[in-house]
Amino acid sequence: MKAHKINFLLVLTFLLAAACGPQQKKERTQNEEIVEAKANEPGYDTNDPSTILAAIKHAHGGWNDLWAKKDVEFTYNYHYTDDGRADISTERYIFASEASYGHYTRHEINVMPGVEGVVQQFFDGERTKMWLDGKEVTDPKALAAADFLRQANYFWFVIPYKLNDPGTIATYDGQETHNGKTYDKVTVTYDPSVTGKEQNDIYVLYVNPETKLIDRFYFSLPFMGVNEPVIIADYEYTDLDGQKLATKRSYYMPSEQGYSEAPNLVQTMADIKFNNGFTLKNLSAR
Repeated sequence: MKAHKINFLLVLTFLLAAACGPQQKKERTQNEEIVEAKANEPGYDTNDPSTILAAIKHAHGGWNDLWAKKDVEFTYNYHYTDDGRADISTERYIFASEASYGHYTRHEINVMPGVEGVVQQFFDGERTKMWLDGKEVTDPKALAAADFLRQANYFWFVIPYKLNDPGTIATYDGQETHNGKTYDKVTVTYDPSVTGKEQNDIYVLYVNPETKLIDRFYFSLPFMGVNEPVIIADYEYTDLDGQKLATKRSYYMPSEQGYSEAPNLVQTMADIKFNNGFTLKNLSAR
């Protein structure tokens, strides 16, 4: 009996040691990762707004991490809150070439509204093509809208990494409190001599100094005739595979009465999948 008791204690001691060992090792690894992550964090200096833009890129997961994921596919729901009209598409992007594809099963706002059928838009990095129920669309107005949307939709997905593109002009505009949070405000626009555009987009970013995420911003939309940053966007994020993605975007349009409490437009992303093996040849495959 005594021998059995000793054996039982030995087995119990072994099991406890085996159970505790990996946990202690894991804890040390996590601590090391936290220390390493903090050491790699870029500076954040309101006297140098370029450091804020760098901190934003890092906080969202980093361009190198997104590049390594190669491509993405997701369901995009772009809808008005007042009348229920919507553009609903399957979106696909290749990060290396900035190729962009949209497969619209519902298109009532920006994509051939009032026309029945499935619409496909494909930007290969240089030019845009468009099809309605498999037949190529050649209408210049429809193609111009498709070209804008293909590049704009991609831009909105990668916006944290596009804010400091060549020609970026960034200024720090102090702090402002919204919904009980104090934000650092940074205005971003682009040098016309670099972009080749007479009228460039303007963004007034509300950066959370704790998370380094862009929770809200005002922006212009020159393509649509909005030349001043008066449209408001509120972002809600989901962490997916190390990337902070704005899976819900609420937009507020100005009017003579000011801004409404409820958003005029809401965009959502769902069913997000990275690294699908897309190429220029199969990006537009159904």
